[in-house]
Amino acid sequence: MRELKIIEVKSELGAGTRGASMGVDAIKIAALDFGSRYFKKYKSVEIPNENHLLLESTGNQYAKRISGVLTMVERVAEEVSKTLKNNEFPIVLSGDHSNSAGTISGIKKAFPKSTLGVIWIDAHADIHSPYTTPSGNLHGMPIAIVLDEDNNESKINNIDQETVNYWFQLKNVGNIAPKITYRDLVYIAVRDTEIPEEYLLRKNTVKNFTTAEIRKRGVERVAIDALQYLDHCDLIYISFDVDSMDAGISKGTGTPVANGITEREAGNLVARLMTNDKVCCFEIVEVNPTLDKENLMAENAFEILVRATNSLIND
Repeated sequence: MRELKIIEVKSELGAGTRGASMGVDAIKIAALDFGSRYFKKYKSVEIPNENHLLLESTGNQYAKRISGVLTMVERVAEEVSKTLKNNEFPIVLSGDHSNSAGTISGIKKAFPKSTLGVIWIDAHADIHSPYTTPSGNLHGMPIAIVLDEDNNESKINNIDQETVNYWFQLKNVGNIAPKITYRDLVYIAVRDTEIPEEYLLRKNTVKNFTTAEIRKRGVERVAIDALQYLDHCDLIYISFDVDSMDAGISKGTGTPVANGITEREAGNLVARLMTNDKVCCFEIVEVNPTLDKENLMAENAFEILVRATNSLIND
């Protein structure tokens, strides 16, 4: 069994609501409250962040703080790549979801010839580009970044040359673009999408296991089918956004959405997926304790993290 390494990314530059950079520490506090030695047991590293940029201008309205996000994506990619090359298993605890573009870039950097499958457990498809975004927040763009997708057919925004350049650099981190294809992508619990995203999902027949499907067929069956769908891949990365859970549970996140999965379903799902030998990295994102009561979101996230880790170790 490979040794685990926790990579802490306390960055929220890609989010629209402040506070996600505190999510990592909120999860650690949850561990303390449970009397757990989890964070003593495994070695960890913290990626330096650029959160000072939150006090400055957002820059282009369709790609807010993109220069800072690029810096973070490059740093995360470097650390994830280094961890994998050291034969360690990276567990990434991250602020906002834009950092996941760095995680995927890091996996590809370590294994450039391997086909990487992505299981994206989230309320959102995160497949906007600066050309289609309604908000300009980069946490809605990591899947487009790794797909090298502009979605010009659905273009609604005109962006300046500086943003064009940064966007190109983001998509090309690690000098590989695209990092994945649409066939390498599985969504679970995605239910809040905009028209430009829906266009891409339909055009490319992207696999999405809905909450209704999970209820009807059960977590075990959906997990098996998701892994089977990615059977052609050499490696699999699992990204868990806490807003995949229902808005009644996921109050401590910036973009809660109704009709999500329960914390029990999330825990069972992640635990089952993590038993697969191809899984090479796991990430949890978007815990925002400033929006929460009694740190409940972080407690749920920590319990899911423990279940994921135990599946990995005991498999």
